[in-house]
Amino acid sequence: MMSSDGFNKAVAKKQENEGRNVDELVAEIYDLIKDIRDPEKPNTLEELQVVYEEGVTVKDMNQECQIVTIEFTPTVPHCSLATLIGLCLRVKLERCLPYKHKLDIFIKEGTHATEKEINKQINDKERIAAAIENPDLRELVESCLEETDYG
Repeated sequence: MMSSDGFNKAVAKKQENEGRNVDELVAEIYDLIKDIRDPEKPNTLEELQVVYEEGVTVKDMNQECQIVTIEFTPTVPHCSLATLIGLCLRVKLERCLPYKHKLDIFIKEGTHATEKEINKQINDKERIAAAIENPDLRELVESCLEETDYG
C-alpha cells in the first residue's frame, strides 16, 4: 500500500506532466541541446544546423515515461565526429532531463556514409558507458557541453 506521502508525490508528478504538453517538452529539450558546441568548430550545433527543433520528438510510452527521439544531421557525409556529437547529445540529455524517459538518437537518414553503424553505437548502453570511462573522450565531451556566455 502506498503511503499518503507517496500518493501525494505521484499525484503531483502526474499533474506536472499533464500541465506540460508535447510542444513544451520538445522546446525544452531543444533548448538543452542547441548550445552544445561542435568538437571541431567554434560554433554551436544549432548554428551549424546539426540539430533543429523539427528533429526532436516526444511521445508518451506510458503515464510515467516518454520516448525522446533526437535526429541530427552531420555537417558533411563523412563527418568523423558524428559519433562524438551523438555522445554529447546523450550525455547532456541524460544529465538534464528531470523526468523518466527513453532516449533514442539517430543521424538523419541519408546524411552520413556510415549512419547505420553510428546509430547503433550511440544507442548501445555498453558502448556509451565504455566511451564515458575514457578520460580523454570524457574531457572532450565536457568541453563541448561547457556553457558559454554569448552576452
